[in-house]
Amino acid sequence: MVDLQRFENAHYLTVAEVALSMRVSKMTVYRLVHAGELPAVRFGRSYRVPELAVEEYLVAEQHAATSPTQYPATT
Repeated sequence: MVDLQRFENAHYLTVAEVALSMRVSKMTVYRLVHAGELPAVRFGRSYRVPELAVEEYLVAEQHAATSPTQYPATT
């Protein structure tokens, strides 16, 4: 049985809303969804992305972009 209380306060965004908030194209969002990098739920022929998943993705990407890059030592 599905725990419906888990989804009571969930807020889902359309692909267009995600693209607008991330300032990317809708195709980029579809690529992220199909690659499994951004979780989504399919409703008929369209996808909905949990708002929390978008926030988590952006935080992770920001963290990856600001992490120091490790370069191999040259001899």
